[in-house]
Order: sequence, then structure tokens, then C-alpha cells
Amino acid sequence: MKLTLFDLDHTLLPIDSDYSWGVFTTQIGWTDPVEFARRNDEFFAHYKAGTLDVNEYVRFATDAIRSHGAAESIAAHDLFMRQIVLKNLKTEALDLVRQHRDAGDTVLIVTATNEFVTRPIAEAFGVDELIAVELEYDLRPEGTGWITGAIKGVPSAREGKVTRMAQWLASRGLDWADVESTFYTDSVNDLTLLVKVNHPVATNPDDRLRAIATARGWRILDLFDKR
Repeated sequence: MKLTLFDLDHTLLPIDSDYSWGVFTTQIGWTDPVEFARRNDEFFAHYKAGTLDVNEYVRFATDAIRSHGAAESIAAHDLFMRQIVLKNLKTEALDLVRQHRDAGDTVLIVTATNEFVTRPIAEAFGVDELIAVELEYDLRPEGTGWITGAIKGVPSAREGKVTRMAQWLASRGLDWADVESTFYTDSVNDLTLLVKVNHPVATNPDDRLRAIATARGWRILDLFDKR
């Protein structure tokens, strides 16, 4: 099996979908723009530095949709897709995914952003297999049936991406040795998965990843200019 993995934010998209969703919630009046921007920027800086507390961030990032409930949140995300995401689906990225799919590869998006934000984006790329941060739902008889703000299982961030991929392979009776794997990503945060695959591709790489890729002789792909 040929397995092609894509990171999402700044790899297939020229934006960070999680950050952009947060900004969008302030634009529709769900969050205080000043306080939310302060905390969102703080978390984003930690992400870029590789010091993000994923559990704390997800609790913060899902606070608005927890309070507004499923129906309102899904409707808001539909608007987010139309106003923000679809405008940032670049031909270069769509073509790259399509090329691998047409070649018969099994294609996955593996992202540290939560599943609520990313599932519709993966569908827009024509990718069925998504590994994202899974959210816990309140399924008690007296519960809300909606998300709690906690993470379910292992978050797909940093080395968690390797763990989640190993789980995905094992659920299909496979191991890394059974697949020829390629991984496209922009971030040094994904170094543990890059060294695991057969064909690492530093895609729109940040400065640290570009230096590592150059030193190790990895392929570097500048798919589009990052914003």
C-alpha cells in the first residue's frame, strides 16, 4: 500500500484553520475580540515554538461552540467554510492531493487541529481519512450530547501524530513496514512523523524545518506562499 499523509494548516492551506476559526467566532460576536485575540495569539505563539499545551488549547478553542450548541455551531462552521476556507483552497494543493489519489495512494490528512474544524475541510479536499484531535462528547443519559471541551484519546500533535498513525495502521492489520509512506508538512513540530515515513517532504517549510530538510537531503516543496 502507498500511503500519502498531509498536514493541513500551512501545508495544504495557506492559513491556519484553527486560528482562523477563532478569529471568525469573534467576527460573528461569539467571543470578546480583545480577550480572545490575546489568548489566541498566545496559544499560536506556543504552537510555533513547539510548547503548546494541547489540552488547554482545545478547551479554550472549543469554548464558544460548547456554549452555543450543535445546531448553531454547525451552521456557523458552514458560513466559515463559505467565507474563509473555500477561498483558500488553492489549485496547487487540490491538484497535489488529486495526483496522489489518482495514482491509487491511500490519502490521509493528519492534523493537530480538532475534528470539528477540520472534517468539512478534509471533505472539501476530497479526503475521507482524517486523523485530527478527537473531541469528547457528553453521552451520559442526562448529558448534553455535545462536546465537553476535553480531548478523546491521544491528541494528534507532535509525537501524537506517530501514535495515532500507528493506531490507524494497526486497526487495518498493518504496520509501517507494510506501507510505502510519504508525508507533506510545513512544521518542525512534525519532525517525529517526518523521520518515520519513507518519503518526507518539507512543504512550505518554516525556517527550522527548511534547515533540517536541507541538511538531511529531504525534498522541499514550496507549494504556495505562506501568509
